[in-house]
Amino acid sequence: MRCAKVARVNPRRVLMCAPDHFGVRYEINPWMDRRVAPDSVLAHQQWDALTRVYRAAGISVETVDPHPDQPDLVFTANAGLVAGRRFLISRFRHPERRGEESIFDAWARRAGFELVSPPPGIFFEGAGDALFCGDTLFLGHGWRTEITVQGWLQEVLGVRVVPLKLNDPRFYHLDTCFCPLAPGVALAAPVAFDAESWKALEQHVPRLIAVPEEVAATFACNALVVGDRLVTSGAEAAMRPLVEPVGLKPETVAMSEFRKSGGAVRCLTLPLQGFGAQPAAWEDELSRAA
Repeated sequence: MRCAKVARVNPRRVLMCAPDHFGVRYEINPWMDRRVAPDSVLAHQQWDALTRVYRAAGISVETVDPHPDQPDLVFTANAGLVAGRRFLISRFRHPERRGEESIFDAWARRAGFELVSPPPGIFFEGAGDALFCGDTLFLGHGWRTEITVQGWLQEVLGVRVVPLKLNDPRFYHLDTCFCPLAPGVALAAPVAFDAESWKALEQHVPRLIAVPEEVAATFACNALVVGDRLVTSGAEAAMRPLVEPVGLKPETVAMSEFRKSGGAVRCLTLPLQGFGAQPAAWEDELSRAA
């Protein structure tokens, strides 16, 4: 099969947090079970393996310091949404994670971002639920983020925002069931969306690749494009027929310990460059400011 050539925008910098204090201390999604504790040594090995993949690809890995009271701080994708020099900070639905907000806020200020907060009283969980595919921002809602942030995002960013209702609690964030690969190209798990939202995806993503439920349940969509590879926890044999036709090679990184808390590759990673409604312009802006 001939592989289609697609234009991709890859991150040059990412934010991560070492799993020094990672664990399942509460249950706020169906994957979490306090009786099934992650192996700390193995979690560190898996996190280290992911950072090595990024660094080998020339990606700068920046880190936020772990905190003993915040076991889910490792999931930096939930810190906020990066748009050029702006950092749209998250407001977590569950009280257990709200302590992360001030930590990410302080990190973003030190890093030189302009912080933008969601409207009072509205929950927004950052790049966990807001993902660009080309010039369109897709917004997952229903479990964590509220649909009412759609208007705020459109006003702040000046982009089209397409809301997607998540209807399966296993896929509680958009990044667990939707993975942009390139402008107009994405993976998505039909089981995670209501019928209207799936139609919206088909309308706005010309090349929408449906991921079977059993594959999506391995957090295969919780992935990141790095060069010509899709870094994922999905099995290579299952991912190859999905992504090779669009010119990508799957690279599987074990994420068993983080999946016990409901996360994997993308949850552990917040791209700081190369993603946004106008990535080329924002890259230029960041380069000039550096």
